[in-house]
Amino acid sequence: MYLVFLFASLAISIGLQMVLPFPYGLGIALAIFIAFPLMLRRKMMGRMGGSGGFGGGFFGTGQSTPTVKYVCLTCNNRFKGRECPRCGSTAKRADF
Repeated sequence: MYLVFLFASLAISIGLQMVLPFPYGLGIALAIFIAFPLMLRRKMMGRMGGSGGFGGGFFGTGQSTPTVKYVCLTCNNRFKGRECPRCGSTAKRADF
């Protein structure tokens, strides 16, 4: 499917080169040949649930970040945040 659109954009850009004068035709053809696959890739990434931009990919685009909970070292209370709500201590360890 991707190759069909790639060759279609190539055919359109070659057709524009034949119709328009040299520097303009070449510039527009290059712009179409570069921009069209990038837009198609962005559309496919959006359909797959990715970010849709160029920063997405293999590194967990569809996953939510896990929340880290902490355990107070003084009173052994599980909490989220900077300090323990029970005793006010900031001594803690991460509990995944």
